[in-house]
Amino acid sequence: MGTVTDIIPRTGSAGERVANELRTAILSGQYAPGARIRQEDAADRHGASRVPVREALRILEAEGLVTLVANTGAWVSRLGLEECEEMYQIRERIEPLLLRYSIPDLGQPEIDHLQYLADAMERSDDIEEFLTLDREFHLGSYAAARTSVLGDMVEQLWNRTQHYRRAFTRVFRSEGDRSVHHDHQLLVHAIRRSDLDEAERVLYGHIRRTRLELARHPDVFLDPVTN
Repeated sequence: MGTVTDIIPRTGSAGERVANELRTAILSGQYAPGARIRQEDAADRHGASRVPVREALRILEAEGLVTLVANTGAWVSRLGLEECEEMYQIRERIEPLLLRYSIPDLGQPEIDHLQYLADAMERSDDIEEFLTLDREFHLGSYAAARTSVLGDMVEQLWNRTQHYRRAFTRVFRSEGDRSVHHDHQLLVHAIRRSDLDEAERVLYGHIRRTRLELARHPDVFLDPVTN
């Protein structure tokens, strides 16, 4: 017969499980920006008590996915146009540096996988599949970087701008724009050649294009979620 700790799961493990499930739901668009996450609903949906749900929400707040208001509740993080513009300008400057740190330690299997992801994105007709592949592509290209701050900062910015990349993806697909795919292929070629300057240049332009396109569509930021 097991001990008490064997029978009763630790709150930490339950909280991490709920955080993983909520994170996936938020990033996949099941929760819109500004949507309220009610603790009781989340507890029922994820088969947990409110204690691990509260822990999960704190984890997601630290990742930039959720905004907690004391004695009020939790909402999916939402950005205005100016905030999003600022975050993209930060990304333009720090992600090329993170990529520069990463490239020297990317092995051949990792680079081949980046090529696979770039090709798969070109073939995909599904927006959610594209976003999943795109996230894996870029964060995978940074994965070999050995940093104590920069990697976590970039991932948080990715989390907070996820919904707006979805909006950008709809725009470039509707207009038949293939530049995103062209950039991905150029990035893989630069990484394969260990051309750090070219990789930084391509990535900077890639992020900048998204920022400028979003600025052309301020309506993306004007549809508040009411709850």
